[in-house]
Formats: sequence, structure tokens, C-alpha cells
Amino acid sequence: MNKKKFLLAGFLLFSIFSYAQEKAISKSKSFKYGKVDIAEFDTKVQGTDSAASAVTLFDVGRGYFELSSKTGDFVYVFERHTRYKIINKGGYDYANMELQFYKQNNGESKLDNMEAATYNLEGGKIVVSKLSKDAKFSEKQDKNFTLKKFALPNVKEGSIVEYKYRISSDFIYTLGPWYFQRSIPTLYSEFTVTIPEYYKYKPSASGYVFLNPKQETVNDTFLLNGQTLTATSAKMHYLAENVPGLKKENFVTTMDDYISKIGFELSSITVPGQVYREFNTSWPKVVKQLKEDENFGLFLNKRSYSKTILKDIVKGETKPDTVVMMIFDYVKNNIKWNDEHRKYTSETNPKTIFEKKTGSSADINLCLLTLLMEANITASPVLLSTRENGSHPGLPMITDFNNVIVQAEVGDKTILLDATDKDHSLNLIAYQNLNHQGLKLSLNDENAEWISLEESKMSRKNINLMLTLNKENQFSGKLYLSSTNYEALHRRDQYRSATNETDFLKEYKSGKAGLGISNYKIEHLDNVGESLVESMDVMLEDNIEEAGDLIYFAPLLFERTKENPFKLEERKFPVDFGFPSEENFRITIDFPKEYKLDKAPKNEKITLPEDAAAFTFIFAAEEGKLMINSKISIKKAYFTPEEYHHLKELFKNIVRKQAEQIVFKKG
Repeated sequence: MNKKKFLLAGFLLFSIFSYAQEKAISKSKSFKYGKVDIAEFDTKVQGTDSAASAVTLFDVGRGYFELSSKTGDFVYVFERHTRYKIINKGGYDYANMELQFYKQNNGESKLDNMEAATYNLEGGKIVVSKLSKDAKFSEKQDKNFTLKKFALPNVKEGSIVEYKYRISSDFIYTLGPWYFQRSIPTLYSEFTVTIPEYYKYKPSASGYVFLNPKQETVNDTFLLNGQTLTATSAKMHYLAENVPGLKKENFVTTMDDYISKIGFELSSITVPGQVYREFNTSWPKVVKQLKEDENFGLFLNKRSYSKTILKDIVKGETKPDTVVMMIFDYVKNNIKWNDEHRKYTSETNPKTIFEKKTGSSADINLCLLTLLMEANITASPVLLSTRENGSHPGLPMITDFNNVIVQAEVGDKTILLDATDKDHSLNLIAYQNLNHQGLKLSLNDENAEWISLEESKMSRKNINLMLTLNKENQFSGKLYLSSTNYEALHRRDQYRSATNETDFLKEYKSGKAGLGISNYKIEHLDNVGESLVESMDVMLEDNIEEAGDLIYFAPLLFERTKENPFKLEERKFPVDFGFPSEENFRITIDFPKEYKLDKAPKNEKITLPEDAAAFTFIFAAEEGKLMINSKISIKKAYFTPEEYHHLKELFKNIVRKQAEQIVFKKG
């Protein structure tokens, strides 16, 4: 049988049930389409989900294989039956369904059946509104993908909506994933998949909900043109009840890393009478596959154009670290990134990409690699999964990667290179690439090893305000901003993406009440190895309150932390800042001699266990002058769920302290 390999990027999956908490799980339940009980309209949610806009009453899925009468091959069939209770207008989106379908060569995924309806309780009776033909839409996304949309009618607060559909697909390389959890609570979720003995799949799960996994061997019968094929199959069953909604919070890679789900990737095929086939069952097999791919390994072997242009790039330079810098500068300034993360190139020859002067991350970084290799620099491609794409499960799964960068070796130094941004420097890769680890490939011996992508260097933002307060309660003076590493990269990106400097400053002033700016100057914009320095004259109004002969103001003005970014009482997933950082705010204020300091903040220092983070607030005053230094240091990028409480308390105290006011009394 001619099996078709699914070409799409894979799922975001872990290989273990992290922090699973076993609960008493009831037996499987059965649900009939259209049989809605009046009691379901009274469904309420409580506790942490009390503000939910909707609730999943049940979500039941089934996956299995059939023989196609058209191709004689196995196809994967997926059936789903789900029902939601809409609580308020924020849940109206659950009345809409979007399904994506893929078609390539002779293979396709298609919708075989769709039933859907809205149920409303009116006068004690259930009124049914079925999905109409004019509420079905198809959108051609590109030559391979089609998006089908369905919109149910008569949806209102208190409605129940139901969908039941069946999809069949020729693409069997990946199955799923099935999500047991979403942003709203789920009362019941069940998934069963039955896989014939001819196929072996690697299951991969993630999340914190216990899925009560069970597996058994069953006899299966397949029909094809009147002929019956009998085989044994592995039947896997997963069930979860009363699953809380997964609340999105700040400083994560992607919430999909932590949502409870299960998926499968094909590892081998054993068909009677045919050769046994393996699919990426080991990293050497993965590397071999990439080595022989025309958009990866074979692409890197085509270096005739790189040889032609290399002389003009290095200009006779022989010092390896200088050669690396010159090649890196050439690529990042001559090929513009099209904002697409890819692990395979779009062309089969580097010359085409160099001439187009634009391309994906794979186009750019693998072109960079061809030049480094041609210059006899030891360098390797590094596959990774971006933060938005989620953590790689660590198993030999090629589909879970979606990006590639380069590691070069010069003497005893290793250097990470990402040429997708002209403001990147050596070892400063895109923020999206800071996802803990990448897989370095050795195409020569077909080996691979995981390397760290952790950023250990502190990214600093220094704000220095030197102000004078006049009797009209206006501040005027100088503002200096200095930033390094990722803080500088962010500011450079903001400056370059603005239409002009005026718009850039307008955006900077947004949310900073009463701030006026003149004589703005920026230094080292193009010298990415240096700190980015900005200076400006400032005028601040509307930052002081008066009450009789007293005047009040928060000394950090518009730079203070106004709210705690950590909202959850308990967080089961880690806090991932991406990189360590430090914010240092210094302010000096000269005030009129008629003003007397009436109240001022006290000095304070808070340090987390093992000095993982710290907050320091120092106040000093002398005749006609006060000085404040507020420093927040996050000394590592990754905090475990067990450390969350300390981090939340730290920011709670930062908000409290930075809100404390200075009080002057007019003499």
C-alpha cells in the first residue's frame, strides 16, 4: 500500500503526563445527537471558572481506520460530537466552527458529514434551530488548504449549541491532537483511537489533567470491494471529567504547551508482503532524511554561488572570527526576512534566494550556512521549535520543529547565529528562538545533539531622569534611556518599524500623561554591538495632585509598575521570561526652596530565595534635591511552578512600593 506522508507541521506535544493528578473517573457515557435534557440549561460553573463565558457539556471523539474503495489504502476517520452551554455574549464564538482541510497530489482530507443545531429554552420548551445551508462557508487559503466555516443561528445567552461531524483523511502520518482542555471549563471529554496492527504510532501527551489512559487489543474487520480483511488493533481510550478552563497568563512560551491533549505520530509500517518501513524512529534517521532532502541537506551542498560571492564578502580576511562576522553581516543585510519561520528552504538553490533578496528563516540561515561552510568555518544547522510553536517533546519527531538557525565554532568558542534581523548580533538570536534547546545536526556523520539556547546574559534597561520642579508644579529636564541585548533589540525594532521619528515618539508618549518631548537623539542605532542610547528634553504636566498646601506625586511617574502581571492564585505551569533582565530607574528632582519634604518612601529591599530575583528601592534627600533609585532584577529566565508564589509576591510588593507618594508642603 502506498502510504502518503503528511507534510504539515506537527503538533505541540510533550511525551509524558506532567504533574498528573489521578482522580476517580467514571465509566464512559453515551450521548445522542439532538437529545438535550432541559436540566442542561441550568448548568452552572463555580469557583475559578465562575466567570467563564461558556462551558463544554461534553466533547467525545473517536478515531479509527477504514480501507478506501478509491485507493485501496487505509484512511484515517475522525468523528467528533460536542455540546456547549453559552453563558454570556463572550461565549458566542463557540456557536461557530472552523475546520481546515488539506489536499495534495492524490491525497485529501474531507468532511463526510456535518450536523449542528442551536437549542433555546422558550416557555419551558426546547426550540431547535438547525444549521442552514447559507451558514456554511468555504475559504481557499492557498493551493493546498481550504477552511470551512459553520455559523449556527439564533444564538443568545443561555443557548446550547451542538456539533457532530466526520472527517476522513488520506494523510495518516499524524493523528490528532485531541484537546481535553480549553479556556472554558469542560465537564466531560473522551477520546478513543483504534489503530490496526500494521501501524505503530508514538503517543505524545501534555498537560496537568489525568487522562485515565487504557489500552486493549481488539479484533478489527475492514471491508474493501466485498472483500473482508481481519486484523488485530490497538484500542486506546482517554477520559477526563470536570476539567477547569486553562487561564492564559503572562510569560509563557505558548499555552498550548500546557493544555491537556493527546496526539500520535507514525513510527513504522508493517504490511504483509511489503518491506518494513520506519519513520524517524531515531535521531540518526531524522538527520539522514534531512541530509537527503533537496530543501535542506542537498541545498547546503550547492555552494557554487557562495564560492563566487565569498571573495567579495571577506576581502582577503583570514581571521576566523572576523570572517564569521563579515559573512553574518552580509547575509543579514542582503536578504530580508519575510516573517515566516521554516525548517526547509523554499528554493532548492541558494543562488535563487540571494538573487531574490528575501526569504524565510530557513532560506536566510541555510544560505548563511553555505557561506560559512565554503569559508571553512565549522558550522552546523540547529533545528528548533519557536516559543509560539511550543516545546519539542524530545522524541525523534521532525514535525515538531519549525525553525532553523546556525551554530559556528571558532577556536574554543561556539556562536549562535540568526540572520533574520539586521539588528541581531553574535549570540543574539530572535526572541522567538529562546525556547530552551535546539537540535544541532551533524550532516557528515548523521548524528545530532541537543544544545542549550538559554540566554544567560542580562538585558538591561536604564532610565535616568534629571528634573526640576517649578512652582506651577511642572517638571522639566532631561531623560536618558540606555538598553542592551534584548531590551535594545526591542527598542531598535520599535524605532525601525515606525513610519518616522515623530510617530515613534508619539507611540512612546502613549499612556504617559502630560509628557512632552523635544530635542530627541538616538545613538548606536546601527552599531548593534553597543548599548542603544536615547536622550531627550522632557516636560511633564498632570503628574501632581494638590490639596491645600500639600502636593503629591508618585516619584516613578510614568515608569512605575501599575499592576501585578501575575494574576492566578496557583500556577501549574512555569514562568518563562525568555531572558534575564534588569530595569534600573534613577530620578533626581530639584524642587523649590519654598517646598518642604513632608512624606517620603522608606528604603526597601526584597530578595527571592537563591537570589533568583530582587527589588531595591532607595530614597535620599538633601536641601532642595531628592534622589530615587528603583531596580528590578530578574536574574534567571525560567521559574518553576513552585517558585511562582515568590515571584507573584515580589511583583505585588513592587506595585505597592512604586505607588507610594512623595508629599511636599508649601512653605
